Amino acid sequence: MSKTGKDPCKPFACAIQACLTENNFQEYRCSEVLERMRLCCVKWHKESLCCSGINLEKSYLQNPKVEINPEVSRSKK
Repeated sequence: MSKTGKDPCKPFACAIQACLTENNFQEYRCSEVLERMRLCCVKWHKESLCCSGINLEKSYLQNPKVEINPEVSRSKK
C-alpha cells in the first residue's frame, strides 16, 4: 500500500468492474479501462493489491495510445 494507506489502483479496478457490468462482461468493450489499470499497475504494482493478475507487459489496446497518467473513466462504445 502507499504511504496514505489507500491502494493507488483501486479506482481503476472499480472502473473495470463498472465497465464490465455495463457491457455485459465483454472485455473488448472495456479495453481502454483495462489499459488504464495496467498503466497504474506498471507504476504501483509493488504497493497495489489490485494489481495481482494484471499482465504488465501486454497492452490491452490494439493500438496503444493511452497517456501515462490516465484519468479514471469508463469506456462507453
